Amino acid sequence: MLRKILIWTLLAALLAGCAPILKSPSAATLVTVDDGLGRTVKLNGPAQRIVSMAPSNTEILFAIGAGSQVVGRDDFSDYPDAVKALPKVGGTDKYNNEEIVALHPDLVLAAEINTADQVKTLEGLGLTVYYLKNPNSLEDMYKNLETIAKLSGHEPEAEKLITSLKSRVAAVDGKIATTTSHPSVFYEIDATDPAKPFTAGPGTFIDLLIQRAGGINIAGTLKDQYPQLSLEQVVALNPSFLLLGDAVYGATPDVVKARPGWGSLRAVKNGNVVAVDDNIFSRPGPRLIDGLELLAKILHPELFK
Repeated sequence: MLRKILIWTLLAALLAGCAPILKSPSAATLVTVDDGLGRTVKLNGPAQRIVSMAPSNTEILFAIGAGSQVVGRDDFSDYPDAVKALPKVGGTDKYNNEEIVALHPDLVLAAEINTADQVKTLEGLGLTVYYLKNPNSLEDMYKNLETIAKLSGHEPEAEKLITSLKSRVAAVDGKIATTTSHPSVFYEIDATDPAKPFTAGPGTFIDLLIQRAGGINIAGTLKDQYPQLSLEQVVALNPSFLLLGDAVYGATPDVVKARPGWGSLRAVKNGNVVAVDDNIFSRPGPRLIDGLELLAKILHPELFK
């Protein structure tokens, strides 16, 4: 009997020594990421119920395969079409905090259009908030995709998407590198005051994409990110292309031509007044690459025949 007990004891010890060391579920699935406000945000696992507070965040979530985890979105999120069926939680500075809480999110994804006070208010309601800072380059945008992928549990999908986006950018870069032509561009954002339309200056995604597409932004050397230029200033700078990012608000080539002095612009004379979808230039997500490709084709059609 003693011999049998000793044998079983030895077997038990051997089995115990061969058994894997199991980590606690919380240690294995904990997600920890620093955000744009310098805070460390922790999740017990990839977020499964996400409220997006910015169109760019929403587009990123759907692009990396996390669309089914989005349970609420800001009023301005409208892409892709599936987003439109989601509950709205407000926008700009008027968010419905009660609605956000009622959606029971395990993550609220904020962006630079949101304020630190808004983040603090939501945290005070017991919610976990991640503040995603705007990228300053396409490389920064890729990093944002990786961050949201980590928060939502879609890192392989994000890696595949980033590889595809980089390949598309490289294709554009390769074509632009073959030309010495760099046409000047005026990008109109808002002509509510038709005498002084708003445009995109340095440090904006629009300026970045115009340069990457082989163009010269006529407002690229100004101090303000979103300056207003008088009609006379635009005439003096005489851009080769006019891009109407405010086309959705009624700006058309005919409207532009009727402005005092603008009939003499090179862009007008050569038929280079183009209405564009501002969303693909102003939302810092994957569709920035769509904007880059479109701009390159507009400014250098001879390279894309």
